[in-house]
Amino acid sequence: MAYGVASLRFIQLGAETTMGTEADATTIWRGGGTMIDDEVIEFVEEDVGYLQSQGRTYIPKVGALLELDETPATFEQLGYLLVMGVDGAVTGIADGAGGGYVYTYNLATTAVTTPKTYTLECGDNNQEYQCTYGFCEEFELSGAKNEAVMMSGRLRGRQYASGTKTASVSVPTVEEILFNKGKLYIDSTTIGTTNVAGTWLGFRLTVPTGFVPVWSGDGQLYFSAVKQTDLREIEGELVLEHDATATAEIALAMSETTRLVRMIFTGSAVTSGTAYSYKTLKIDLAVKYSGVPQLEDQDGDDVVTLPFKAIYNANAGSFVVVPAISALT
Repeated sequence: MAYGVASLRFIQLGAETTMGTEADATTIWRGGGTMIDDEVIEFVEEDVGYLQSQGRTYIPKVGALLELDETPATFEQLGYLLVMGVDGAVTGIADGAGGGYVYTYNLATTAVTTPKTYTLECGDNNQEYQCTYGFCEEFELSGAKNEAVMMSGRLRGRQYASGTKTASVSVPTVEEILFNKGKLYIDSTTIGTTNVAGTWLGFRLTVPTGFVPVWSGDGQLYFSAVKQTDLREIEGELVLEHDATATAEIALAMSETTRLVRMIFTGSAVTSGTAYSYKTLKIDLAVKYSGVPQLEDQDGDDVVTLPFKAIYNANAGSFVVVPAISALT
């Protein structure tokens, strides 16, 4: 008998050629998480002359959830959350003759997108559990001074089942995205124009992807498809020094003014290309502040946290990731 060992846990991903058709894992997720059986066991209320339940139950639907724990975001693996949760059709485009590959994930506007689905494997040395049709329902990015940018996510799968771990998958090489290597730009008209230097202390961005499973009378208890509903609940916050920049943004919050926000982070150098010379994460959003902040104390320093909701703007609404890998396997 094998006893499960926590240090031997794993999460593996395999890109599906056909949605819902099992694929062998091709990469290992560099972080923690737990897959749970999302089926609902219903107990039937009945009067049959006994004080105790007869134990009559049924399962009306089945499913699986893989909760990815918060872990340092990397240029190489953040793309899995984005291709499963923003646009599954995105592929890496070589940056001219450079060493980087540009992955651009645009938030949907007037037409829905479709996620790339993955077979999800997890478990330990005792048992592997898996599900097909894995897509991302929600992900979060956050960061603070002197720390790594962090990522987490909730992946939905079709049916939780025991299986066999795909053997001999290599642990990928990754590079962490560091908050202190980031820059914040806030503008009114042209995004990426005004760098607010020396004031940015942290951020959070929560993205409900709008992708939801569709259960139907289709001869199976698992969902038959996935559809995208809306992206109106994307929200977050910016943490700023209480300086002239913060004072100006507070006034703009009070006047309900749209702000164009760019957060850009760079990593190690890649061979210079047409647009990029470093591994890069660039987040472009149009936002409106959803509240007027009070002063907060951060280690004796006055700071403000500006909450926001993302809104439509023709010049914003995208994630660009530039690693030195040509494809997400």
